[in-house]
Amino acid sequence: MTSDLPGGDHDVDDRADGRDETANERADRNWDELLQELRVMQTGTQILTGFLLAVAFQPRFTDMDALQRDLYVILVALAAIATILALAPVGMHRALFGHRRKPDLVRIAARIVRIDLIVIGALTIGVTTLIVDFTVNRAAGIVALIAALVLVVALWMALPRIMRGRPRMSGAAAD
Repeated sequence: MTSDLPGGDHDVDDRADGRDETANERADRNWDELLQELRVMQTGTQILTGFLLAVAFQPRFTDMDALQRDLYVILVALAAIATILALAPVGMHRALFGHRRKPDLVRIAARIVRIDLIVIGALTIGVTTLIVDFTVNRAAGIVALIAALVLVVALWMALPRIMRGRPRMSGAAAD
């Protein structure tokens, strides 16, 4: 028996992790894990979106140069896209509720969450860049852009890849 887990694109043996679950039990558990991830993502996105919406109504908004205004508009669009993506699995769940499609829902929702992480990463990097560029100067904004980009790539892409390549620790050693 194989299943597409939220954390990966490949099939894995459902029993390899020591769990004895039916396909429906695994889908339910994976759905619960996806919902927890979506809650965290949505909270962060809501905070960034609220910040962006408030910026337009500040007196100094008109002090932004053309590049900063363009970046601002792009960031508002990314915030909207991130919100739509984070809500898509919930809407899909409502539409598919009672149709016995949870394994399909989990597989597609996991892909949407991965895409949303990319959008949220770009949004976070962009907001950081805009704030530093506006409050300090363009050179500092570029430094913030590079630093935030390196952190996102390192923590969201490189570290999980490194962890997948290493052997698993035993239960006692992991605690």
